[in-house]
Amino acid sequence: MVWLVLVGVGLIAGSIGSLVGLGGGIIIVPSLLYLGSSTNIIDELTPQVAVGVSTVIMIFTGLSSTLAYVKHKVVDYKAGFIFFLGSAPGGIIGAYVNKSLNIEAFSLYFGMFMVFMAIVLLVKERLKPMVFKPGKGKIVKTYKNERGQALTYGYHPILAVLISFVVGLSSGLFGIGGGALMVPVMMLLFFFPPHMAVATSMFMVFLSSITNSITHISLGNINWPYALALIPGAWFGAKLGAWINTRIKSASLTNMLKIVLIIIGLRLIYQGITG
Repeated sequence: MVWLVLVGVGLIAGSIGSLVGLGGGIIIVPSLLYLGSSTNIIDELTPQVAVGVSTVIMIFTGLSSTLAYVKHKVVDYKAGFIFFLGSAPGGIIGAYVNKSLNIEAFSLYFGMFMVFMAIVLLVKERLKPMVFKPGKGKIVKTYKNERGQALTYGYHPILAVLISFVVGLSSGLFGIGGGALMVPVMMLLFFFPPHMAVATSMFMVFLSSITNSITHISLGNINWPYALALIPGAWFGAKLGAWINTRIKSASLTNMLKIVLIIIGLRLIYQGITG
């Protein structure tokens, strides 16, 4: 029973995480904490172990998703590596900061973070459309969307590394892979098309999850039996999410991202307040 439930959690997490570029940790961490504290299905886990397990799973989710997106040529490898330069050290620091959080504080802060990102995306649609302006030192790219339109996006490497450091910090702290923050940032600040943002985010999730996992393993934050049970579902779920992503419109993808962030965020805030 335990293994079937965990395989199912992995499948759902991998599918949703790959679909909207969040990596899946946004599903795995709350699920493990809920199953452990509110049911008898699995043993109760500390936030630190839940995050540690999630980071290991993100390696497989990120790799599976990236391999699927490679076929559709929507991964910006150069951007992914640049973001990784900041997210890697940020993730290591976040993993150590995580040690000081109890489950109530963890849930509250994580939930507020999710809702905040959903609000940012919602407000963006109410603002006047901004036009990307190439500037000195910026890396500029062009991508054709599902309608054949040429879309220009770009970023300054130094700014990208600084922002991805903050993303990595949240990744190591909350075990979410970093996509929950990176996808909105890529869309809002760097003008990445939604499909390109999701695919590139999953590539960054794969890279940063390796360094994050090593840190959590050294801290003893891994429940290996649970991790091994989650991996198969997460792997195939990630492929399913990537397949769905390439077949839906950009607007639908953005709306789905907001809904996922709000629902999980409110649930975590409730858990953090009520204990």
